[in-house]
Amino acid sequence: MSPLRRPIAILGGTGPAGTGLALRWSRAGETIIIGSRDAQRAQEAAAKSQLKAGGKANVSGMENAAACAAADILMLTVPFEGQATLLKQLKPSIRPGSILIDATVPLAAGVGGRASRTLGVWQGSAAQQAAELVPKEVSVVAAFHNVSAELLNGDAPLDCDVIVCSDDPDAAQLTRELAAKIPGVRAIDGGKLENSRIVEQVTALLIGLNIRHKGHAGIRITGLPPGAYR
Repeated sequence: MSPLRRPIAILGGTGPAGTGLALRWSRAGETIIIGSRDAQRAQEAAAKSQLKAGGKANVSGMENAAACAAADILMLTVPFEGQATLLKQLKPSIRPGSILIDATVPLAAGVGGRASRTLGVWQGSAAQQAAELVPKEVSVVAAFHNVSAELLNGDAPLDCDVIVCSDDPDAAQLTRELAAKIPGVRAIDGGKLENSRIVEQVTALLIGLNIRHKGHAGIRITGLPPGAYR
């Protein structure tokens, strides 16, 4: 098992981002639980990920609440319009001391607008909204917004940096370690959780670039000392 010795539950994990992270982390030796509103759908997604990952991959599927109860590292991969509802439903199931890694982006597409635009969030960002919705004992980390889901589901190394924002240094460090397990990915400390509003908006820019140039854009941050990159 991973040095982390802790399973990772990917909530709302049957979409492309969730299955991509499940694939990459299970290949790296992590124990993965794919969560969904429908346990059968979660199990079907887990079976596909297990088959694709091969080897000694360990991927299972559960209903979201059961996944929360079985893990204290939680990865949230749902559209913004479903984030608040899901977290309110899961609040009683989230274990004290858990870490919630949130990749939610408030895209205008969720309310019929353009995918290349973001919505204003009263709390400042989707991640800050998540922090208000989970139990106080839960650490929220914003990360993985700018990674192509399609490329995550492939086999080639990625060419992308992951900016990690959190008010909990230990949770941020753990998240950077997880990011660095994906071949080609570097993780960078992006500071406090409030900085997530900037990182979330970059996603809309990348979507616009991908539409315009028919690609899978990511970001690279240059010019920092080597110790800044994990």
